[in-house]
Amino acid sequence: MDKTYRIITYGCQMNVHESEKIAGMLENEGYVRSDNDDIADVVVLNTCCVRETAETRVTGNLGILKKSKELKPDMKIIVCGCMTQSDGTAQKLKERCPFIFAILGTHNIDRLPEILRDGHNGKTYVEITDKTKINEDMPVKRTSGINAWVNIMYGCNNFCSYCIVPYVRGRERSREKKHIIADVKKLVSVGYKQITLLGQNVNSYGNDLNGSTDDFPSLLRDLSAIDGKFRIKFMTSHPKDIVPETVDAISESDKLSHFIHMPAQSGSDRILGLMNRKYTSADYLSKIDMIKNAIPDAGLSGDIMVGFPTETERDFADTVDLVSAVKYSNLYTFIYSRRKGTPAANMEGQVPTADKKRRIAELIKRQAQIACGSAVACVGRSYEILCSEHKNGKIVGETRCGKAVLIDGDASMVGKFINAKIIKNVNSKLYGAIN
Repeated sequence: MDKTYRIITYGCQMNVHESEKIAGMLENEGYVRSDNDDIADVVVLNTCCVRETAETRVTGNLGILKKSKELKPDMKIIVCGCMTQSDGTAQKLKERCPFIFAILGTHNIDRLPEILRDGHNGKTYVEITDKTKINEDMPVKRTSGINAWVNIMYGCNNFCSYCIVPYVRGRERSREKKHIIADVKKLVSVGYKQITLLGQNVNSYGNDLNGSTDDFPSLLRDLSAIDGKFRIKFMTSHPKDIVPETVDAISESDKLSHFIHMPAQSGSDRILGLMNRKYTSADYLSKIDMIKNAIPDAGLSGDIMVGFPTETERDFADTVDLVSAVKYSNLYTFIYSRRKGTPAANMEGQVPTADKKRRIAELIKRQAQIACGSAVACVGRSYEILCSEHKNGKIVGETRCGKAVLIDGDASMVGKFINAKIIKNVNSKLYGAIN
């Protein structure tokens, strides 16, 4: 009988892609993905600690898995990812959940096959290190259809006061350009149509490559020169570091998506200063204007955090004003989550939960109004659409500027580029017809 595995992933696209690497390693060891989640031989929890809700879900799942292990004693439960790298967490997990087989840090997932082969003496194996070497030889079992993720760098140097990422992911480490280009060429050659470049701050790519002239704009131009019909996206862009050369590379390319994710976090200069974001609202809006002037059809998404310590009604009003000025295509809104080990966790003036909930509800309502207006403006226009999924009798596609469109069609269309006209908007959802 085949050995089976199950991976439970929390958090960002970086974690989704790392879970693909974990799956690749396990399948190289002879494991197959389990069709029955309750009886897998190996269960991996790839964790996140950016927000408290993710940690709470991990704890809840461990409780469920404990019962599953009682029914299947030889089940091996592995916990890895950002949560384990957080100071003191691995030891707490080991003490609270002695049924865990192994706990691995963010820099140690490549050790998983060896640990499974070697076993241990019945005690939870823990390996948390600060090593920063990039492993270019990890296999990948891709699970995102026609979409593929490609890391261009790891870690972060920005130390925003609310963020735990630099402490659990380490400082910025860029991959050599030749490896990235080779990855993308291979993915395109086997039929992937959308490649998403990943980094905590892609605009910093190359800064740590000593003596190299490689930077993010040059990487984008080199990837755009690869033969084939495909689309390139990237995330995430720190607003302070996006430069005109990057925007020019996008506007001049026939492969780069016109969709850019630019997290603002707040529209209040006072709060931005406390967050250590290193830009003002005026700086941010000038970058938005730069993008819109060079790429008139640009789709923009962003992150906004509500309820950062000492945030006042005036601060929040400034944030609503910024959102109204930008007119995001998509906006990801979050209530500030106090993370142990970050400077913001010790700040005075923590905002009451009721105020946070009221403010985020108001912000979501305002963004819904903006999205509705944007959707109405699309009706009657034609777009090139990449068909990415067949769902409920409809093709789900995406325009070059990141707008999702539903079209009548069958599964044979998935992976194809088509031209379609937007014929209607229903509750901000766009419906199209093939031209």
